[in-house]
Amino acid sequence: MVFDLVPRPRREVAPGVVHVPGWLDEDRQRDLVEAARGWAAEGPGARRARLPSGHEMSVATVCLGWHWIPYRYSATRDDQDGSPVTPLPEWLAELGGAAVTEAYGDGAAYRPDVALVNFYRGDARLGMHADRDERAPDPVVSLSLGAACVFRVGNTEHRGRPWTDVVLESGDLIVFGRENRLVHHGVPRVLPDVPAPPIGTAPGERINLTLRVSGFSRRTGARRSPGRSASGPAHWA
Repeated sequence: MVFDLVPRPRREVAPGVVHVPGWLDEDRQRDLVEAARGWAAEGPGARRARLPSGHEMSVATVCLGWHWIPYRYSATRDDQDGSPVTPLPEWLAELGGAAVTEAYGDGAAYRPDVALVNFYRGDARLGMHADRDERAPDPVVSLSLGAACVFRVGNTEHRGRPWTDVVLESGDLIVFGRENRLVHHGVPRVLPDVPAPPIGTAPGERINLTLRVSGFSRRTGARRSPGRSASGPAHWA
């Protein structure tokens, strides 16, 4: 990023967790922000999901491909107006494949069918959790736009320490998979004072695109048993 005075090297934060600073150039970031705004303006728009505990998340989300509702997926926006979820565009799936290739060397077979577009505004944050609602073991791709944040990478056993904090800036890519596909992770805070490029985000606003492979088919559906062990509703915010 042009604002960096000290180069931020690519690194493997943990086995299978790869951080690539500045992977997206400003033009691609600007295009993604514009697309995110468009998706959020469609139908019922982005919403702050309500957890089974009744707690409302502070991050607003719009879903593509499959609609995520804690803790299951649906082909329709069941917690909004019941309308069909917006399809995930092929160009975004291809970007996900390029991201996995960047991280692991080969992402030709990676075709995500879910995207969560998350809007962080004000004091929004995301507590420690693991992405366990998918049936496929494929990695998760995360793209950051706008305000920087602290991204916390924990462990696969529980939400507590040990963990590693990584600063994600606009344009950064992080991929987690392999032995750490189910790693606990979260965003304890956004860093609005870190300069962001002029890509169309508001001051202090962070947009995150998270790409996943659901492992579901339209024929079989995607509902989870309500009795499954969730990954910490009290810790999501």
